[in-house]
Amino acid sequence: MTGGAGDRRDTSGQVRAVVFDLDGVLVDSLGVAREAFARAYAEVVGDGVAPVEEYCRHPGRYLPEVLELLGLPAAMAGPFVRESNRLAYRVTPVDGVVELLGVLRGRGLGLAVATGRSGTRARDLLGGLGMLPLVDHVVGADEVPRPKPAPDIVRRALELLGVRPGEAVLLGDAPADLVSARAAGVVAVAALWGESDREVLLAAGPDVVLARPADLLPLCPPPGSSSGRPGVAADPRGDRWAPLSGRSAPDGPPVRQPMG
Repeated sequence: MTGGAGDRRDTSGQVRAVVFDLDGVLVDSLGVAREAFARAYAEVVGDGVAPVEEYCRHPGRYLPEVLELLGLPAAMAGPFVRESNRLAYRVTPVDGVVELLGVLRGRGLGLAVATGRSGTRARDLLGGLGMLPLVDHVVGADEVPRPKPAPDIVRRALELLGVRPGEAVLLGDAPADLVSARAAGVVAVAALWGESDREVLLAAGPDVVLARPADLLPLCPPPGSSSGRPGVAADPRGDRWAPLSGRSAPDGPPVRQPMG
């Protein structure tokens, strides 16, 4: 496992909890977000082309902060939320995540969502999709002093789950997620199926890189199994373990190499 902040993380113990980003990781919501942003821009700013692509370069960030970064009116937040809620019926779970959450719950892991959305919007969305009962806690950006990339939201999730940083991993699809995880002392796992550009996400230096949701399972084995170390994956040919590299960009499952 690689990463610039490994000295701040204890990766030797059993994984007891997973913290998930929401948009792009658990739910496919980018199309709705793009349309809601364009409609909010037209309503508040007026004529002209909405800077949708610039908006999409800040996944995982709290909307008021993104508007400020782009020099856009804070008044866009209200119409954006309204339109997002109106179009929420188009949002779907990412393929495989419902099954993933079910398996992790069955293994006894604590599960939390730490999102750039407000807590109310996140819980409403997950509730509408029938996914809210699959997680223990949902923490929104408006429920902590500082949103991502600050570590506050991850620390709050760990507090609610009752685990130490070395007992958790965070799965996110944006550089802000990975920065927040590292600052909180949590292993930063990159989801390549999410909303960020692949190269941008890899350049953020994740500890582990996953190509699809099910690839998280080897990092979170059942209690009492031979290893629960973040950053390692089971070798299907035996019970030995090989490190996962956060610097590679796998097209399939995390690379499993025989140990010499």
